[in-house]
Amino acid sequence: MSSGVQVSDAVKLLFEEMKVMKKDADECQRLRFAMFLIADGAIIVDKVVREKDLEGVENRFQYFRGMLDDKTCRYVLYDCHYENDECSKKEDLVFFMWAPDNADIKEKMAYASSKGPLGKVFSGVKFVKQINDPGEYHLDYFADLLGKNTVTIEGCSVKCSHKKGH
Repeated sequence: MSSGVQVSDAVKLLFEEMKVMKKDADECQRLRFAMFLIADGAIIVDKVVREKDLEGVENRFQYFRGMLDDKTCRYVLYDCHYENDECSKKEDLVFFMWAPDNADIKEKMAYASSKGPLGKVFSGVKFVKQINDPGEYHLDYFADLLGKNTVTIEGCSVKCSHKKGH
């Protein structure tokens, strides 16, 4: 079921910028995290974090988590930097819908029914997930999503001792 919500041109341009990092681009201008919301019948850009905004942030993964409200839905495009057990550094885009249990049911329904058109704009994104429980936003959960051999995310070691069966 489609909601009729349109994806704004600004969202499309932002995705193109995140998807392709040009060799001559300034690394500090790199887009790392973007949140989108539904307003006035369109999916629009809500917040953007560039590499330069993360200067001095010790735990980037938790910093990004802190941007998510436990009572409102959002779509998120995340340029995730991680490392596997073969010491291979990787960077992949992760698209997830944040629909916490505490959000209004009508809002959750609107986001769920509008995810399809946004997913088409974000074609080629390797990892797509829906997160309903704020407890799912932790390193182990993302490590499982990225691959069983993930050992760090955003420079933080993944601890496997408290896996929640995902």
